[in-house]
Amino acid sequence: MARSWLITGCSKGLGWALAEHLIARGENVIATARRPESLEALVAGHPNAHATKLDVTDRGDIGAAVKAGEEAFGGIDVLVNNAGYGYIAAVEEAEEDAYRALYETNLFGLMALTRAVLPAMRRRGSGHIINISSTGGMIGNPGSAFYAGTKFAVIGFSEALSKEMAPLGVKVTAVLPGPFRTEWQGPSLRTSKHFISAYRDTVHARLQTFAATNGQQPGDPRRAAEAIIAAAGDPEPPLHLILGKPGLEAVRKHLTTLTREINAWEHVTLSADYPDA
Repeated sequence: MARSWLITGCSKGLGWALAEHLIARGENVIATARRPESLEALVAGHPNAHATKLDVTDRGDIGAAVKAGEEAFGGIDVLVNNAGYGYIAAVEEAEEDAYRALYETNLFGLMALTRAVLPAMRRRGSGHIINISSTGGMIGNPGSAFYAGTKFAVIGFSEALSKEMAPLGVKVTAVLPGPFRTEWQGPSLRTSKHFISAYRDTVHARLQTFAATNGQQPGDPRRAAEAIIAAAGDPEPPLHLILGKPGLEAVRKHLTTLTREINAWEHVTLSADYPDA
C-alpha cells in the first residue's frame, strides 16, 4: 500500500528530489514550502501529490499542513523534517538575531512539526520520523558553531525520540548528509555581515572553500533521495544514516579521534567516582 509522506523544504535540493521520487513511485506526498507556488511543476498532474504552504517557524502553518495530510490521504505515515539552511560565522562575529532564526528553523520547527504528527502515529501504532541532520551534527568545524549546534541537537532529539517511540511502533531515523550538490553552499548559505580579521585563516578560509567548490560536491540529491526511500522501506531502518563518501570518511575519522581521546584520559575519567563505586 502507498504510504503518505509529509516533506518540508521541497522547493529545491534534497526535498524536491525526494518528493519527485516518491510521487513517481505512486506514494502519497504532501510537499511543502514557504512559497507553495514554487512546487507547482512538482505536483502538477499528480493526484497523489499536494503542495501546501509551510513555514516551519509558524505554528499555524504546521497545524494546517498536518491537517492537509490527514484530509488528503487519511493521515501521515512518514514525516521528513528536511527544511533548514546553513549559517557560517565565527562565534564572535555572529549576529544574535541570525543564529536565533537558525535555531527556529533547523531545530524548533522540526521539534514542533514532529510533536504535531506524533499523536496520530502513536494511536495507529506505526509511522516513521525522518530528521535531516548533517555530518555537521557529529563534527564541529570553524564557523559552524551555531549550525552544528542545531544539527547535533537534531541527532540527540532523534536518539531520545527513538527510544520513546520504539515500544509504540514508530520508527525514527536521523540522516547525516555530507557535501551534496544543492544550494546549501551557495544561495541558501547565510553568513555574518561582520568579519573579524583574526578568523581569516579558519572561518573565512572555509567560506572561500565553499564558494570555490559549490557545484562540485560529490553528493547527488537524487541518489540521496533513493537512499532515504530505501531506508524508510526497511523493516529495521537505521537510527543514523550517513550519506556520501566524504561524510562517511569524516565521521569515521572523528570517531577514531574520539576513541583515542577517551582511551588517553580514561584514568582521569574513572578517578571522578567515589572510591567504592
